[in-house]
Amino acid sequence: MSVKVDTSERMAIVVIGHVDHGKSTVLGRLLVDTDSLPAGKLEQVRQYCQRNARPFEYAFLLDGLHDEQSQGITIDSARCFFRSKRRDYVLIDAPGHVEFLKNMVCGAARAEAALLVIDANEGIRENTTRHGYLLSVLGIDQTAILVNKMDLVGYSREVFMQICQQYSAFLAKVGIRPFNFIPISARHGENIVTRSERMDWYGGPTVLEQLDDFGKEPTAAEKPLRLPVQDIYRFTQSGDDRRIVAGRIETGRLAVGDEIVLWPSGKRSRIATIEGYPRWPDAQAIAGQSIGLTLTEQIYIEPGQVICKPAEPQPNCGHHLLAHIFWMGRRPMILDKRYKLKLATASVPAWLRQISYVMDASDLSTSRAATQVERHQVAECVLETLKPIAFDTIDRIAQTGRFVIVDNYEISGGGIVREAVIGLPDRTQQQVQRRQQRWQTSTLTAPARATRYHQRSAVVIITGPQEKDTDRMARELERQLFEQGRLVYYLGLANNLLGLDSDLDPNDQRDELLRRLGEICHLLADAGLIVITSIKELDEHELRMLRTLASPYECLVIGSGSLGDRSLQADLHLGQMEDLAEATSRITRFLSENRYLLEYYI
Repeated sequence: MSVKVDTSERMAIVVIGHVDHGKSTVLGRLLVDTDSLPAGKLEQVRQYCQRNARPFEYAFLLDGLHDEQSQGITIDSARCFFRSKRRDYVLIDAPGHVEFLKNMVCGAARAEAALLVIDANEGIRENTTRHGYLLSVLGIDQTAILVNKMDLVGYSREVFMQICQQYSAFLAKVGIRPFNFIPISARHGENIVTRSERMDWYGGPTVLEQLDDFGKEPTAAEKPLRLPVQDIYRFTQSGDDRRIVAGRIETGRLAVGDEIVLWPSGKRSRIATIEGYPRWPDAQAIAGQSIGLTLTEQIYIEPGQVICKPAEPQPNCGHHLLAHIFWMGRRPMILDKRYKLKLATASVPAWLRQISYVMDASDLSTSRAATQVERHQVAECVLETLKPIAFDTIDRIAQTGRFVIVDNYEISGGGIVREAVIGLPDRTQQQVQRRQQRWQTSTLTAPARATRYHQRSAVVIITGPQEKDTDRMARELERQLFEQGRLVYYLGLANNLLGLDSDLDPNDQRDELLRRLGEICHLLADAGLIVITSIKELDEHELRMLRTLASPYECLVIGSGSLGDRSLQADLHLGQMEDLAEATSRITRFLSENRYLLEYYI
């Protein structure tokens, strides 16, 4: 079955501006003057106003929430649709009140162009400048400025030109060159769809003409493939042993037989089938479709990875990214505090690593000595993620170049990726460097302890899938080595949770749990011990972190059962060996053969 492609052009436009400057009225008038309202909708709103003894407002055609109609402000981001002779439009009415900037950012996230509304009578307000800077932060460079309520200033050309000059100077500072300034009166329909006779001094386009003049980006299907993995499903109860990779194609297209590469893991496979529900399998799929995939080669895939085509431009992958952030949280964003970064389907712990500068979006005053980002401030900064993620810069593929920051379960910031940052040490490497610089070294060296104890210090990590009892194997290994006279200690994660890690949620802060484990392993190994621990489903990044923390002592990985194709290279892989005594004896032989157990006791 072939994919039915919608060939009609559609463009998303966000309409923003200070509260009460008339955004919803502009949209309502556009819908009325282009005959885009559902049958009877206009009369329904007129009757509502009569029943409630209120003057008719075109904004009521958009403001559906009770609080919005009673207060006369837009709270949520409303969407409406209409069609011109050139294309279809999705118009997003974003809230202007300062308390709803979060909603405005969410509403503008997928827009290709913007209309920014200014009240000619009130002039430029704080949120007018803040919203202008937000357009720059979000990477929306196609903008037109609508100077509304010209009827309240007598359709004065002088007032209009003064606003144009003042706001043009502001926009130039943030790198935005508007297509046009358009004088309008949305309430009276002046220069919305038809030209205004009262403003015959204006020779530019109407609002509708300006919309049609905006350039359309290449369609999402024409860009390189980006399919963020949402989840992996198996339906074993029905006898179906396939692994179905589910996600939404953000950009590009794919077909059965295409070679794919997953980032940041770099693993490759080919598309075996393209699944859909309730559709039958398809031969191809394009941007905008939510699909399932099966692969010819079964590889381990985690949610948050991004499927691409190896022959097309690839995303960036790494821990560090230079970003522009607009902060909306109640508490300031501070250095070295743990946050959560959500980009496409990836959701990873992240930290504010560096602040280049902080800017007050209302007056563009900047500070290069800031140590935190206050509410409603914009910052250029470096973010560090716990694990490498795949991302694009905003100028290449916006869908994978925008993100949000979550603080204590609330979306508190949004931003765009400007570029990847290469060469910075990660948090763990920095921590170890500081530790080594200040470490009070004992007069007893590691070789002296090895000679006395007849063993070399090491951290032995036994890992496997959830169903394997690696804890029992670790305890048995400790017992067997102890009976040989070795200095050995089993360090169980459950014991840590009862003591040092009692403040942690193991389901949400596994990385911090493992970080503390690594530090304790370093201490015990520094004392000359062989430390044994077991960690379920250890991945490559976690192992790299533990090895960094335990250095200069070695971490040895013992794999039990299936490693789940996690790209984890075990030093010794026991396979499906079930006999506990045999498994621990094999580990002991491995330690002896590699001279961690020296021959004095053998």
